[in-house]
Amino acid sequence: MEEPTTGLRARKKQATWTALRRAALDLFRAHGYDAVTVEQIAAAAGVSRSTFFNYFAGKEAVLFDGAPGEPAAWRPLLEARPDDEPTWDALCAVLLGVSEGRADRMDLVRALKQTSPALIAYSSDLGTRFAADLRRWATDRVPPAERPVAALAVNLALAAQQTAYETWAPEAPYDDYLAALRTCLDQVRRGMDRPEAPPPG
Repeated sequence: MEEPTTGLRARKKQATWTALRRAALDLFRAHGYDAVTVEQIAAAAGVSRSTFFNYFAGKEAVLFDGAPGEPAAWRPLLEARPDDEPTWDALCAVLLGVSEGRADRMDLVRALKQTSPALIAYSSDLGTRFAADLRRWATDRVPPAERPVAALAVNLALAAQQTAYETWAPEAPYDDYLAALRTCLDQVRRGMDRPEAPPPG
């Protein structure tokens, strides 16, 4: 009987996490990030303040962290890549997978970051941890002699990601960012000697 009980507990935790995430996103959209308190999020989700902190370290985490017990969003993607996959193909798959996994909230995150230094700092720290994990993973999967090239590939991939984000037009849908990311990654794959012309219009 232990397994059904454990499964029920896990489903309840997932349901609470989902309710908190949904309540927070709705409140952030309606009132802005800084105007919303943890108490308001908990009340909207029908739980206590202490329960909120059982699931999230703070308001920032609601926007970025995964469900209870999950590793950082990118780690399963890293582990899923085949050992013999070329480094650049693997990097592209990971970056696109991470970005696609955030599609439900990144337009909101971008808008909120414009007025919240705390959210900017949290996002920057998360990006630093992601980059460090990506470099470690990419260099560990190749022989020592190939590690400088793998590190270069990571830097180029992250630059492509940053460029796509910086050129994502205000008010444009998140799909535009994803399309720009694919274009930037493809351009690096081809090399910078023959830049692709921008799309008309």
